[in-house]
Amino acid sequence: MSTFFTPDFLNFFIELAPNNHKDWFDINRDRYKKSVKEPFENFVEKLIIELRKTEDLPQDLKASDCIFRINKDIRFSKDKSPYKLQATASISKGGKKDFVNPGLYVELGPEHLGIYTGVYMSDKDIIAKIRHHIASNLAQFESIINNKKLKAIYGEVKGEKAKLLPPELKSLAISQPLILNKQFYLVHNAEPDIIIEKDVLKYIVETYKVAKSFNQFIYQVI
Repeated sequence: MSTFFTPDFLNFFIELAPNNHKDWFDINRDRYKKSVKEPFENFVEKLIIELRKTEDLPQDLKASDCIFRINKDIRFSKDKSPYKLQATASISKGGKKDFVNPGLYVELGPEHLGIYTGVYMSDKDIIAKIRHHIASNLAQFESIINNKKLKAIYGEVKGEKAKLLPPELKSLAISQPLILNKQFYLVHNAEPDIIIEKDVLKYIVETYKVAKSFNQFIYQVI
């Protein structure tokens, strides 16, 4: 049994899925607080403490700085269901508002345990710096992304592709298509059952550590 979560953590989201409206949530609000919100806050606090051992995280960074609300932003979405079906947090130097520094994004729900890292929403200037950094250090970059353990756990580097590149990078994109990326991130998905197991925190930390060289490469230009 998990140190942090009971089976009701997952069951809450399973039951929320077909009842994704305010009336059901209001009836189950105390259950949400007891089974989801408070355990997840405790979990993220412990995760910050653990990551601080190897990551340059501010001493005053708190779980509340990292945890996203369960309420969805439905203003521009066709899906008007108001609540997310997983608990999510982003742990980096600036927490959930940090769109620059690589960090750890976790997603805990009944579909999977998602572990994400890298850069996803950086501005075009940073992406340009990363592309040129790759071009100038291609052998090092390819050694990192082709590491057997990294590939076994994360697979390929993800990211939407740009259609246009500066002229000096076009020829390189033929041999290394990641130059075209507008994001550079890694994804590892695990079965949801691990969320309610004892070693879930250790599992996330160890998985994240595998991407350390990848993130350090990106940090060099940020």
